Amino acid sequence: MNVQEANRQLQLAVHDAQVAFDCVELGDIDRAHTHALMARTAADAAETVLRYALAEERGEAVPSAEPQSVEGFHP
Repeated sequence: MNVQEANRQLQLAVHDAQVAFDCVELGDIDRAHTHALMARTAADAAETVLRYALAEERGEAVPSAEPQSVEGFHP
C-alpha cells in the first residue's frame, strides 16, 4: 500500500471538514452535512491504507481487498 494515498485522503478530509465548518457558519446545513460525510469517508479511507501499510511493515497477513459474500444478503 502506498502511504502517499493516505496523505492524499487526509488532505481531502481536512478540506472537506473546513468546507463543512464554513457551511455551518453560513447556515447551509445541508451542504455542511454533505461535506462532513465526505470528510469522514476520506478519513476512513486514509485509516484503511495506513492499517494495511502497518500490517505489511510488520510482516502480518494483509486481508484481501476482494469483496466478501454475505450469506442471506439480498439487495
